[in-house]
Amino acid sequence: MSPLRWGVVTAGTVSHDFVCAISTLPECDHKVIAVAASGRDSVIKFAELHGIPTFYVGFDALAKDPHIDIVFIGSMTSAHYEVAMKMLEAGKHVLCEKPLCVNEGQTKALLSYARDQKLFCMEAIWSRFLPSYSHVRERIRKGDLGNVKEVTVELGSTMSKVEQIRMKQWNGGGAVLEMGVNNIQLALWAFQEAPNEIIPKYVQNAENVYTETDVQLRFPSGGVAKLRTSTVKALSNTAVITGTKGSIKLHDFCCPIELTDIDGTVRSYPLPNSRVESIMKNSAGMRFEAEECRKRILAGDSESQVVTHANSLAIARVQDVIRKQMGIEAAEDYTFKI
Repeated sequence: MSPLRWGVVTAGTVSHDFVCAISTLPECDHKVIAVAASGRDSVIKFAELHGIPTFYVGFDALAKDPHIDIVFIGSMTSAHYEVAMKMLEAGKHVLCEKPLCVNEGQTKALLSYARDQKLFCMEAIWSRFLPSYSHVRERIRKGDLGNVKEVTVELGSTMSKVEQIRMKQWNGGGAVLEMGVNNIQLALWAFQEAPNEIIPKYVQNAENVYTETDVQLRFPSGGVAKLRTSTVKALSNTAVITGTKGSIKLHDFCCPIELTDIDGTVRSYPLPNSRVESIMKNSAGMRFEAEECRKRILAGDSESQVVTHANSLAIARVQDVIRKQMGIEAAEDYTFKI
């Protein structure tokens, strides 16, 4: 059977780490055959580093490349919809970094088009495919935690002024979208329902970047999620899921290879080393979402049951409510409405 042939959009950090993760999988199953970016020097350097045979300056040529089966999109959030739609229109399957789009309207339009075209499209919430998440999901399913009552999540690191400005709202960034999506997805995944009340608090700096948020999601079941993000201070980067019978802690919850189980046992799930050194912590874990893409495409599915289209819409809906309450507007809110 032929390998799944990947094209990669942009030559930044997340794309670098995704290609590193692909290198830990058998070449008979996965092969990166092309990369595209807007800068000629950066895309040439990227292709040479990773041994990718074809590079393109700009994204049109990659979309037209008949040898590519699926495209990984690692661009800024504000470009996700346009680039992903370009790839879908060219008949390519799509795996797109999170958040999938700027708002629910864009998300709905993109996923509806993919489904109509019978193409696979998934938001790259790669943490859900790690063995640690699978363990927690099974614990919840079996009732070992009892009824989930509280989810507490912290995600924070100290960013430079330049990094913070890059996360301004017109890039789909800041502590609301770029970072907050990680916390929101985990809360919705743990409770398996949509919140009926959303209460955000936030800090905004002189450059109008939302540097910190403290969000509460309240659920119909009576549970609550407490979600904290920061771009100006280091936080624990842990997630604690507490039920009526006990709790489980995910360490480095965005990319957890270790958890503290309900009985206090620390469980570890080591990852293989990539051919080229990755940049982000534990990012070799992206190998699991890549393999999910291959399985679903071979099965003829348009979505994964681990990150469903409904999941992505629910996450976008929560983000929209938070942004609205914080007074954050994007141009996409006027052109893409539900």
